Amino acid sequence: MSKERARRRAEREAEQARLAALRAEREARLARRRERIGKVTALLPGRPVRIVSQGGIMARRRRAQNGVAAVLFLIVQVIVWLLWSSWAARFGVLVLSLLFVPLFLTLVFDRRS
Repeated sequence: MSKERARRRAEREAEQARLAALRAEREARLARRRERIGKVTALLPGRPVRIVSQGGIMARRRRAQNGVAAVLFLIVQVIVWLLWSSWAARFGVLVLSLLFVPLFLTLVFDRRS
């Protein structure tokens, strides 16, 4: 019985050592990655670098508004594509849509800057 316990303990210790080595390797990799990112960001000009998108209420609202505008733009383009066979008309509506999207965003979503 004592030999069996010693064997199981040795197996547990070997597994713990293997897991510790994996954990140390992962931490070393992360440290090297952080160091590389730090070196790159040190070379960039003095503005903050955002890795994660903002999650505030204004950012969510802006993303939703941009999504609505993009969907409406695509709907207009699909309708024009289906109803008119003239390439000139399709291109004309595309150009006009691109010109009117900022106006639409300013008027509907009150984006004055």
